[in-house]
Amino acid sequence: MQNHPVSETRERGGETRGSAHPLTRTVAFMNQKGGVGKTTTVVNLAHAVCEQGRRVLVVDLDPQAHATLHLGVDPESVEWSVYDLLLDPPVAGSDRVLKVREEGTGVVGLVPAVTDQAAAEHELADEADRMGRLARFIDGVKHEYEFIFFDCPPSLGLLTLNGLACAKEVIVPMQAHFLALQGVGKLLETVQLVGQGVNDQLRVSGVVLCMHDEQTRHAREVVDDLKTFFKESRGLDVPWSGARVYDPPVRRNIKLAEAPSFGETIFEYAKWCPGAQDYRAVAKSFVDEWDALLARRSQTVESKPDAAAAPATSEPVA
Repeated sequence: MQNHPVSETRERGGETRGSAHPLTRTVAFMNQKGGVGKTTTVVNLAHAVCEQGRRVLVVDLDPQAHATLHLGVDPESVEWSVYDLLLDPPVAGSDRVLKVREEGTGVVGLVPAVTDQAAAEHELADEADRMGRLARFIDGVKHEYEFIFFDCPPSLGLLTLNGLACAKEVIVPMQAHFLALQGVGKLLETVQLVGQGVNDQLRVSGVVLCMHDEQTRHAREVVDDLKTFFKESRGLDVPWSGARVYDPPVRRNIKLAEAPSFGETIFEYAKWCPGAQDYRAVAKSFVDEWDALLARRSQTVESKPDAAAAPATSEPVA
């Protein structure tokens, strides 16, 4: 597969494909436990959103480079990576983005990872702006994308903190297990602490259930507990007061595990398997709630031209 910088993709007349986006939905996908379906969710959700004609940027913050590999890019072959952006943030950055998928007007761009970026924490330890370096790059390219997904590593280090500094939302991919449920509670507390110190706009939008087996009583009980917890958090002054469980759960499906070894998303590898159907449905819910927010903001601006529409806590953050 040949990848090109997004900035080189032109329509007739020399205009860059896709219009500028005045509002961008920036989402950090994180879980401090590995192997829960986080990267699988980032990659397949990005492609499913792209299928709806939307422009999505995936930023691979994990030194394991699993999102990069899943999208068919060899980390050893890239000219620019997250590591380079952290060490020397460019003034303008569209040429640092690889276009890895295209569906009509939809595009998936990628800022790839390399294993060297694990050293960034040590190399930037004495830099005063180390938490905001990625934000300088994102500010220069976000007008080109409607959605930006950050695939965070399963640890709360410099790489994850840079992603959380850029994002306005956190989505937690998880499995419906008792210990995973306990881990989510700790993760939510971590997001709250990070929000207080790094990004006070950060909030938790919800949970995507991965590798789900709805036939087991245990899984159903965990999901019920999670939904009850979020319901009881409504109205509280916490970052997860508007969080929800995205439907449907993504069923356990061997095709989702096989696809990365071919550098393909599930929509290329087995587009009608249960995993593909579930990610399409989650993506539709994800995009629909965003479109509904934009429509409400537009109506508010039209009725009150001098007033900015402030989203409710249960809505995506624009």
